[in-house]
Amino acid sequence: MPAVSLTLPLSEESVRALRVGDEVRLNGVIHTGRDRFHKHLSEGRSSPVDLRGGALFHCGPVVVPDRAAHPAPWRVVAAGPTTSIREEPYMAGIVRREGLRAIIGKGGMGRATAQACAECGCVYLQAVGGAAALLARSVKSVESVHFLDEFGATEAVWSLRVEDFPALVGIDAAGTSLFDSVREASAARLRVLLERK
Repeated sequence: MPAVSLTLPLSEESVRALRVGDEVRLNGVIHTGRDRFHKHLSEGRSSPVDLRGGALFHCGPVVVPDRAAHPAPWRVVAAGPTTSIREEPYMAGIVRREGLRAIIGKGGMGRATAQACAECGCVYLQAVGGAAALLARSVKSVESVHFLDEFGATEAVWSLRVEDFPALVGIDAAGTSLFDSVREASAARLRVLLERK
């Protein structure tokens, strides 16, 4: 089955049409966010970027100066996903409050986030871990950066224009989790193996 091409900002309808295991390609502007940004939002502070209909990428990209770039003098050389479960205490509230349609990261998230995805029409997209340089090829430009001085380069909010950014639906907008399915199948297989002893 071919990958689903999605253009940001995302509509609720396009997100709810996705199912666990679907391959997608994102086009448009996505925003990075790690621990400090999630804490900032969870404290009720405003976002410097409009997240409504958007995608929040759990990533601390490696960004270098590029004086020839336009409109911002930066170039992304690595854009690997960060482990998402560390943002679980914040994520459900952010999905509800900010109107997110996609979370991008690695390793999955918990039940609270899956419930928020089902309620609000949001998906969790699994990006390939260990392929940071490859994923950076999908980043065509840095549109803006926020909190660079306050949070530092890794924790700053980078707005990245991407083309055909590859990901897999890990949690769909029905709240179905690929990660739960894998855990359950693994546990069942382990029980069978242990019974053979």
